[in-house]
Amino acid sequence: MYIIPAIDIIEGKCVRLTQGDYGQKKIYNEKPLEVAMQFEDAGLTRLHLVDLDGAKARKIINWKVLEIIASKTRLHVDFGGGVQSEEDIRVAFECGAKQVTGGSVAVKQPALFEQWLTEFGSEKIILGADAKNEKIAVSGWEEGTELWIYDFLEKYVEKGVRYAISTDVAKDGLLQGPSFDLYRTMQQKCPDLHIIASGGVSNMKDIEQLAEMNLYGVIVGKAIYEGRVTLNELRKLSY
Repeated sequence: MYIIPAIDIIEGKCVRLTQGDYGQKKIYNEKPLEVAMQFEDAGLTRLHLVDLDGAKARKIINWKVLEIIASKTRLHVDFGGGVQSEEDIRVAFECGAKQVTGGSVAVKQPALFEQWLTEFGSEKIILGADAKNEKIAVSGWEEGTELWIYDFLEKYVEKGVRYAISTDVAKDGLLQGPSFDLYRTMQQKCPDLHIIASGGVSNMKDIEQLAEMNLYGVIVGKAIYEGRVTLNELRKLSY
């Protein structure tokens, strides 16, 4: 299982939110490159980089942070947050993203998302499937929908999606454990999908349990920044 540390960006700084609430923001480092280099130095190979300003504005804002991290490290960066147009996705790839995550665009502009799958290939596009009470949430989680997450995933698997990141908004940032049942159901309904779990990871036991489920990857954010897990522990479990 890939261990994928997360860097969330607001105003160019490394932050974490609680349950996606921009009012519950904590700044961990004003220089995201320093954080990314720490991950790389620890032997981790991947990074989940989220432009929270972009998610709110519905267009990429912090492209410069992506460009700096991609050019100064060898990390495989998947980038998300505000990628909602042809221009946005081209900027993301030009700035060094290896994969781009589309969530809101897959809900609101499905034809455009499907065009990206065709144009860039399923290896480069990750479906963002964030949920609250098993219903899809978009626009930096500020907007709910009536889309049942499993129907949403099945539809896009049929269109060629191979990778999906799913965060249970109710769990994110609380350090109370991931939504194991959510991911089990996803595996049952979409057995060929590479599922990346996100949100709620609080300790190594959580990560080991996700690894036993044979998930493709897990994103770890607040647990790192709050010292609940160490980079050395993560390296031992990661590819």
